[in-house]
Amino acid sequence: MHCRRSESRPPRAQRGVALIVALLVFGLSAALLVAMQSEFTLFYQRGANLFFAEQGQAYLRGAEELATLALVTDHDADQAREQPRDDLSEIWAQQATPYPLDEGGWLVGSLEDLQGRFNLNALASGLAGDDAGGDSNVRFTPAQAFFIRLLQALPDLALDSQTAIAVTQAIGDWLDSDTIARPYGAEDDFYSGQSPPYRAANRAMASVSELRAVANVTPELYRALAPLVTAWPQVPATLNIHTASLPLLRALNGDNELQPLSVTEGEALFLRQRSESGFASVDDALEDASFADKELEDVRSLLGESSSWFLLTAEVEVADRNMRLYSVLHRNERTVRAVARASGSL
Repeated sequence: MHCRRSESRPPRAQRGVALIVALLVFGLSAALLVAMQSEFTLFYQRGANLFFAEQGQAYLRGAEELATLALVTDHDADQAREQPRDDLSEIWAQQATPYPLDEGGWLVGSLEDLQGRFNLNALASGLAGDDAGGDSNVRFTPAQAFFIRLLQALPDLALDSQTAIAVTQAIGDWLDSDTIARPYGAEDDFYSGQSPPYRAANRAMASVSELRAVANVTPELYRALAPLVTAWPQVPATLNIHTASLPLLRALNGDNELQPLSVTEGEALFLRQRSESGFASVDDALEDASFADKELEDVRSLLGESSSWFLLTAEVEVADRNMRLYSVLHRNERTVRAVARASGSL
């Protein structure tokens, strides 16, 4: 007889264990793949964000270079003029037009004359014996008197002269180097009582946003005032009569006046400025009928016709991402340099 050798087969329990192990290995592999995919996606997204940010910054710096070129071109053109000036008909002041980018998106930039705004740092100095008590013999510097009138000329705000004086004095205290409060002003004794407490800067402003920390400056006042004022240059220069806006033109009045020009007078002056011929000079502007029989020596000392400080506002869209750059540009003949940059307002 022949005996058949029976084939050995693994027990059913062993086959079940092998299946479970295989499933566990598959599950672990799937979990690892999902985790790796998630990490890769995150890594890829970070890399893409970094790339697009660098690309956007490169375009914004390109806008800065274009602005520099426009300012240098304007300087060269001014040398051929009998009386060099900076006005709104020049190349740097033209309306911004979006520039399409090859890979999609756009770039746009515009220049604004910062010397067409009032320089807040001009309020640092005051006359000895200033008295803001409402007396008709109050003595203010030309810059202080101008700013008091400007505050009362702000659109959509009805500030009286006493409030305007208080705001002016508070800003002066914020800027001056001493800790002695001016009448209706504010120094450390006022700010230390705020929550949280802080101190007056007692130095020149580096940004208009500092106004929000100054006594008597409400949020509404700040919003109305911010587009009309600047902190550059930190050693104040003259106000450009050719680029000043309507509220600033209304702030031009007689030396002894603390009230602005009327709306009608200001609008007439503004229309002359924005006409094709514009103002021929500072003297031409001050010969307007609005200034008849008024002393204008102090006002004249605040005004000029040329500008060296400009604000570039540039915006770019790259891969549906928007980025902005604000650059304060200083022009010294044919040399233009950025003295401050920010991604928020200056």
